[in-house]
Amino acid sequence: MMHRLPGVVASALLVGACASGTAALPPDRLAHSAWQLVAIQSMDDAQGTTRIADPSRFTLTFGADGRASLRLNCNRGTSSYAATPAGDGSSGSLSFGPVATTRALCPPPRLDERVARDLGHVRSYLLKDGKLYLSLMADGGIYEWQPDTTTKETQR
Repeated sequence: MMHRLPGVVASALLVGACASGTAALPPDRLAHSAWQLVAIQSMDDAQGTTRIADPSRFTLTFGADGRASLRLNCNRGTSSYAATPAGDGSSGSLSFGPVATTRALCPPPRLDERVARDLGHVRSYLLKDGKLYLSLMADGGIYEWQPDTTTKETQR
C-alpha cells in the first residue's frame, strides 16, 4: 500500500494545481493584444453613443513592454500604460501616460484629438464577450473596442 502513496500525492497536487486555474493566466492579459475602436459611450444621455464608421482607423495595440501604440485616424501615437489585473484578469485598473501623437489634419470626423485626450482619463478595463471596455474617470464614458484581426498581435 505504501508504494501507491507517491502516485496519490502527485495526482492530488496535479488536480489542485489544475483546479486553481490562475497559474496559467498571464499577469497582464492586455499585453500583445490589438483593438479597433467601435464606439464611445457617453454617460450623458444627450450625447449618447458615438459609433465609429471605420474602426480600422482607430486602433490600440498593447505591447509587453508597457508601451501602447495607436492609430488615430490619419495620425499615429504612442503612450506608456500600466495595467493591474483583478481576479481572473478580465478586469482591473488601467492608466495611460501622456499620448505623443503626430499632428496631421485628419478628415472628418476628427476624433483623433478626443481619443488621445481621453486615454489620459482611463481608470479601468473590462474584457467581456470578446471586447475590451475602457472606463473613464468620474463616469466620463466608456470606450468600446473589438479585436483588431489585421495585426500580428495575439488576442487574449
